[in-house]
Amino acid sequence: MTDLAAALEAFKAATGCDAGVWTQSANGSRTWEAATNRAPPPDTFPTVAEGPRALDTPDGAALIAAIPGARRAWLVVGPARTPEVRLEPQLTFLLSVVGQLMQSALEVEHAANELAERYEEINLLYTTSEILGRTVNLEEATSRILYEISETVGARKAVVLVHDATARSLIASAVLGVPAEALRPIPVDDPASVSAKVFRTSHPAILDPDEMIWEGEQAIRKGGMLSVPIMWTSPGGKAEPLGVVNLSDRRSGQPFTAGDQKLISAIATQIGTAIQNARLVNESLSQQRLRQEMQHAHDLQMRLLPDVSVVAPTATVAARVVPTESVGGDLYNLFRFGSGKTGIMIGDVSGHGYQAALIMALVMSASAIHAQTTSDPGETLSALLASMREELATTEMYVSLFYAVVDRNLGRLHYANAGHPHAFVILKSGKVERLPALDPPLGMGKSAPSGTSRPWTVGDLLLLFTDGVADARDRHGERLGEERILEIARRCHDQQPAQLLDRIFALLDQHTGDTRRRDDLTIVALRS
Repeated sequence: MTDLAAALEAFKAATGCDAGVWTQSANGSRTWEAATNRAPPPDTFPTVAEGPRALDTPDGAALIAAIPGARRAWLVVGPARTPEVRLEPQLTFLLSVVGQLMQSALEVEHAANELAERYEEINLLYTTSEILGRTVNLEEATSRILYEISETVGARKAVVLVHDATARSLIASAVLGVPAEALRPIPVDDPASVSAKVFRTSHPAILDPDEMIWEGEQAIRKGGMLSVPIMWTSPGGKAEPLGVVNLSDRRSGQPFTAGDQKLISAIATQIGTAIQNARLVNESLSQQRLRQEMQHAHDLQMRLLPDVSVVAPTATVAARVVPTESVGGDLYNLFRFGSGKTGIMIGDVSGHGYQAALIMALVMSASAIHAQTTSDPGETLSALLASMREELATTEMYVSLFYAVVDRNLGRLHYANAGHPHAFVILKSGKVERLPALDPPLGMGKSAPSGTSRPWTVGDLLLLFTDGVADARDRHGERLGEERILEIARRCHDQQPAQLLDRIFALLDQHTGDTRRRDDLTIVALRS
């Protein structure tokens, strides 16, 4: 199996997408170079300037795009085995990998033509290509390649150094004839280091035995040394150094030649392509793992939210939470107390992501405890603030919270509002009354939240939502605002809470379209 075929098979195994590469020969005919699922050719093949084009195949939709480079070739991605897989990002990722593989193969081919009279060197190029095609582990591949290089040019000491951008140093990836513990990272800006200079300038160097002797490289050098940069050329043609190959202590005692330099440069290009491909694959896998972890975190967070049926039949509740990221800081909670009493809470943690989700989980667990000790909303929020004050201060976050206890038997709505702006009662008459904030959000003030009460009539509707709903923007940046939401609540007052939420979210979707949402969305409606 060729490197290209192996890469396509690995891509299919990782993503569930078929892929293939068409190539054009000198006479203009086009054939499959490698493919996991071959489809009929399109009527016309796109150019690089045209970009990707949709392609219908017997098995489903696919994309085709021209591969940048000297060779006329096209990449086909698709169809996908699962509908969740999006073809556009997969095509973008694979174009880079395939382009580098084909560029590497082309460079190896050119080098082989130039060195047709040198059997050992040609054999080395072939062996290196085979090692990179069969070996998944990059360190293992570079070690084997380094051994083959050393055998061909007769070097007893050899090392492959790879650039670590975080440490700004060259780190040994493979060594030969040198104790690993004797090798220290080489700073790329060290003026005395041959390896650092070759990396910075991207130019190889052949050094005489007495030239540029540096203490930090004594372990990898004896006599003359050949130092060659490991280069990677992007599809746009920009060359980037990724490391250095050093060879020394030649068995023949002869100095390294321009021919040796040319050969090792060709091998270093292959190593550079392997390093970059490994990084791209690792980055893709890391992104996939992150997406999976974020999805698991989202599922776990959603399980923390109560089912609306816990308050039935005393009250009818509908609730919906849509985080702007996979996890977020919006929350709601429900409590059934008996004697016709129902507790309902909504909150919005400042910020987004994991930290906001952690505070959200703490609020959920603490509120469940404190709500059982008292039915007074002010006392509940005061106890909640006392138990979470340290966490809020440490994270420099705050929580806007509205908590109400609806007493249907006595006809009262008791509530405490700590900085939550969107809390409303819609009366049977259709009149809308705001339940104003009585205190600042938890974490922004030191005083204990207070509570109050108002009349409640059977059939009244309590509507609560977070900032993300009113602040939702369209593509022109215009806010949705409260009024349009409240107008729907007035018109749909007699409908079930679940139907009301459907209408509000339909309005949200119509307003925002495909605009990326900036904040979490949470809406809760209660009728008792």
